[in-house]
Amino acid sequence: MSQEYAKARKAAQKAYRQDMAAGRYPYLKVLDELLAFTPTEGENDLGLIEIPLKLVAGTKTSGRTKAFASNFMPLLEESSEFADKWTSLYQSHITEGIREPVIACEFMNSYYIIEGNKRVSVLKFSGAVSVSGYVTRIIPVQDGSREVTVYYEFMDFNRFSGINTVYFSQPGSFCRLCELMGKPYGESWNEEERRLFSSCLLHFETEFENMGGNTLPITAGDALLLYLDVYGYEGMVSKLPSELKKELTNLWEELESFTLKGNINLVMQPEKDPGKNFIQKLITPTTPRLTVGFLYYKTAASSDWTYGHDLGRLYLEDRMADELNIRVYDKITTDEESLEKMEEAVKDGCSVIFTTSPRFLGASVKAGLKYPHIKILNCSLNSYSGHLRTYYGRLYEAKFLVGMMAGILTRTDHIGYIADFPIFGATASINAFSLGVKMVNPSACVHLVWSTEKNCDINKILTDSHVSHISGRDMIAPLHSPRKYGLYDLNSEKGKSLATAIWHWGKFYQRILQSILNGNWSRTSPSAAAGSINYWWGISSGMIDMICSNDIPSRTRELVDLVKKQIVNGEFQIFSGEILDQNGTLRTDGNEPLTPEQIVKMDWLCDNIAGRIPHVEELCDEAVPMVKIQGIYTQ
Repeated sequence: MSQEYAKARKAAQKAYRQDMAAGRYPYLKVLDELLAFTPTEGENDLGLIEIPLKLVAGTKTSGRTKAFASNFMPLLEESSEFADKWTSLYQSHITEGIREPVIACEFMNSYYIIEGNKRVSVLKFSGAVSVSGYVTRIIPVQDGSREVTVYYEFMDFNRFSGINTVYFSQPGSFCRLCELMGKPYGESWNEEERRLFSSCLLHFETEFENMGGNTLPITAGDALLLYLDVYGYEGMVSKLPSELKKELTNLWEELESFTLKGNINLVMQPEKDPGKNFIQKLITPTTPRLTVGFLYYKTAASSDWTYGHDLGRLYLEDRMADELNIRVYDKITTDEESLEKMEEAVKDGCSVIFTTSPRFLGASVKAGLKYPHIKILNCSLNSYSGHLRTYYGRLYEAKFLVGMMAGILTRTDHIGYIADFPIFGATASINAFSLGVKMVNPSACVHLVWSTEKNCDINKILTDSHVSHISGRDMIAPLHSPRKYGLYDLNSEKGKSLATAIWHWGKFYQRILQSILNGNWSRTSPSAAAGSINYWWGISSGMIDMICSNDIPSRTRELVDLVKKQIVNGEFQIFSGEILDQNGTLRTDGNEPLTPEQIVKMDWLCDNIAGRIPHVEELCDEAVPMVKIQGIYTQ
């Protein structure tokens, strides 16, 4: 059996050389050394459990550290007493199996051996999956960091599921896993459920690692979440390796996009379309060149948001009727319906599909995976996908201008702002409005309320705050009765809307479709290949604008128009200068404006705002699905 030790030692020497070449510590990690720099708050006896060998990272103390390489293979000479004991233990494992449990500590989902290092080494060499062990969990202090937050969620999940083999890189993932499996979070798992999940996970991890998943900076659990979101959990255990490999291959580009979060390609301005080439100009189309589908949440008559997009569709029909065949798929309220409508759109021959709500992001990703030849664009912000493009507008530019008007016109120095969903982009609009107010009226206060917050008496809050004007919804669907919208004067006799920010989706749709018709869909900046493409156009593109009534004083209109021109020309940055948040933290010191990425991900409010951003559990049921997909708070 000495030849087996020689093979194990050879593997150890290889790992040692690789670690040294990469500048890594070449021996086993020592938990005591890690804990010397990490505050802890207690221990928990887990008893006798199965320890996944892939999670055994080192030893508790430094006693035998240098006898093993970082992969737990032995480094000592073949003539040593250590080698004899290792070989004897290997012989025992082959003939009888190793039955004596090890003793270990678990910290941050890694295991460190107190007693039984050679047993772990032999089992790892033999390809075993786990080892029995008596384990003590060492609990770190909750410091709010992402890593510790995920670990605390793991401890809670492990408590009721009994599973310690799956892990994630992002908070909220354990809750999401239960949701995708159809299991209520916190409900105890029985033995059959644990066995079935463990089998599925092992099946998945094997194919994931065989395809090079270890080269991606995500966990196998992260990849599993995406897989389950697309293909589901039911029936997974019975899938053949070839079938699972094919499905993972379809997902691979999406998994790579997952790792590029933060590198999303925000396209801030429309590129100049070179138009048709000479040959294309000679060809006169006799039939529509494109069949375009629009997916709507509810209907244009009942949803303010959908009504705005439908106006964009009508704009297309007026401007591009000879080149397009447009189909509408509406009355969608659930994920299942959105998937069904996308399938219907594909069957109807749609080669371009606009899914006009962030609610449809999941269905859009799934359809993009299934139909890579279809051009799918989802209306959302800060979304990551290699299989579709997303689009949104910099509404905050128009909100800033409306805020300037509110600051000038207020008679009480108290202004209301009615927001709807706490999603990406919404906070930028709120803060931009408040900065517009502050530019012309530093003493004014903006009172923030949320129409989607449960048990929120908006009228009482605004009345008690003595507001004179409110910023409400920017558009009203036909079926809704007349109500306050845009910047609204509460103190006039009948009340009046004075100004509003507007979306002009038709101009965006026209530019995108014209680009496709001219054969320029693939024209993107060089960096676009490195991540997802998110169109985020502003006032200068015509996609966003602001209109005001004749009741606005002419001098006020002139001032606002002057600032608008500066925004369009890039001479004025809204989020520049010294900006303080509600806690007095300096968000920008005036030297550099906030970057587009910082503006997208804002999770704070300016210091002249009274109010806060609600968490998902404080919202009404209808708002929850939207916020789970696009909410600025991580669940």
